[in-house]
Amino acid sequence: MVRLHRFRPRLLDLWPHYTRQRFLADLGAGLTVAIVALPLALAFAIGSGVKPEQGLVTAIVAGFLISLLGGSSVQIGGPAGAFIVIVYGIVQRYGLANLLVSTMLAGLLLMGLGALRLGVLVRYIPVGIVLGFTNGIAVLIGFAQLKDLLGLRIAQMPADFFGQLHTLASNLGSFSPGALLLGLASAALVSLWPKSYAMPMGELRWRDRLLRMAAHLPGTLVALLGAGLAAHLLSLPVETIGSRFGEIPRSLPPLAWPELSWQGAQGLVMPTLTIALLGAVESLLCARVADAQGSSPRHDPNQELMAQGVANFVAPLFGGIPATGTMARTVTNLRAGATSPVAGMVHALALLLIVLVAAPLAAHIPLAALAGILLVVAWNMGEWHEFARLRRFSPQYRTILVGSFVLTVVVDLTVAVEVGLVLACLFFVYRMSSLFRVEAAPAGPTGARVIRLHGALFFGAVGKVEGLAEGLAPECRQLVLDAQPLFALDTSGLDALEQLRRDLASQGRRLVICGLAEQPASLVRRGGLADALGEQGLFPDLAAWQGRQAAGGG
Repeated sequence: MVRLHRFRPRLLDLWPHYTRQRFLADLGAGLTVAIVALPLALAFAIGSGVKPEQGLVTAIVAGFLISLLGGSSVQIGGPAGAFIVIVYGIVQRYGLANLLVSTMLAGLLLMGLGALRLGVLVRYIPVGIVLGFTNGIAVLIGFAQLKDLLGLRIAQMPADFFGQLHTLASNLGSFSPGALLLGLASAALVSLWPKSYAMPMGELRWRDRLLRMAAHLPGTLVALLGAGLAAHLLSLPVETIGSRFGEIPRSLPPLAWPELSWQGAQGLVMPTLTIALLGAVESLLCARVADAQGSSPRHDPNQELMAQGVANFVAPLFGGIPATGTMARTVTNLRAGATSPVAGMVHALALLLIVLVAAPLAAHIPLAALAGILLVVAWNMGEWHEFARLRRFSPQYRTILVGSFVLTVVVDLTVAVEVGLVLACLFFVYRMSSLFRVEAAPAGPTGARVIRLHGALFFGAVGKVEGLAEGLAPECRQLVLDAQPLFALDTSGLDALEQLRRDLASQGRRLVICGLAEQPASLVRRGGLADALGEQGLFPDLAAWQGRQAAGGG
């Protein structure tokens, strides 16, 4: 019987020990994260090809639910940079309505994975695949910003990489120097803006005080405010959020159930799997980083997946897009002193307050500034140093990482992960089969040949035992397998041993196996080979068989 995960949010475990001091710390951290999350939510939504308010709704609704129900103490959920190219591709191929349906179906899938305690399986995805598709997504995010960064007048960008390349090249004539200037200035400001500042000893100078104040403001927010002010004062002819999308509503959208049919859902299998897979990987990787940097208890991966599932099921009812754990906001939450999921809930409520009060102001933000911010996000997302380190690793690892990277860029994430997993499995089989060895042991008694088996005898290595019955000396009456170094055996290996026994029996010879470990011995008994070998063919170790031979019992 399958044992299901017990639904218990981390907040319930922390609540009995929650104090006023912890609330004040979480309140400050949540407000800090909200300021960081505001421009990112807008940028991620626009980069994904949806309206900016959908990013804000996702940060509010999904962010609140992930903190309320999650298995991590400090993780912040919301729209993520990793989803940009995925969401954009789904919108272009399937439409916005089907994106909402796919997100809800992915939410159900994530809840199922968590309920069945399968959260740990995400950790089994090889690191080469994760690095490959992460770097590929970073390239696609950066590439997708060229349209707004250059101020190109393109009504609709295609979803595929080569289509985007052709479209950009065909529209370079509409290049806007003002947009490029704003975008590069925003990217430079975000990159150079102080993230933290260690105060020097002694009397503080005005420069130290200024840097300390600046470190408390996110560079993304400063860049957006500065770009909007510059575009207005200089009357730059650049596209803004308002000119493309209109004014952002000062309220949450009404609850609405997207149109769903069984026939339509069947056509959304791949988008659903893509959203669920990426959401699970990003969220659990982020939670592990939070565990490593914080002092809170380790996260519960199954509870975290269930919370991600609930959030991704509910957010589309308000028009939200896929959400997952977000690295930058989670790290900001930790550094700001968060102690519990309350900080994440405060961040969502603070964003809601900002929407209710100041949403129309976002209409003046230049899209080129958002593109510059996303360029920095893409650069920070990529693990570019891994390409320089490739020469240190095996050809198999290089193939998996580079293959996943290229396929993510030129095809899509799902194909990249599928091919990467197949390659990883094939290379693993090859590696394990190469570790299995068949060695001739020192000469045994007259009329016997002793062979020692090392490693794991499984379907990828059975070829090394299939020919042992051939080429034996005429006087050889027994083939003895010293299996003490054999630590694993599968049914294909068992079948190969049974076939070897039959081949030897047809030649009037006997197969003897000595020293089986617990797992191989159990399979040999259950598979019937032990009965076929009998007492004369199965010994606890090689010394026992040699003792039987010396006593004349062979």
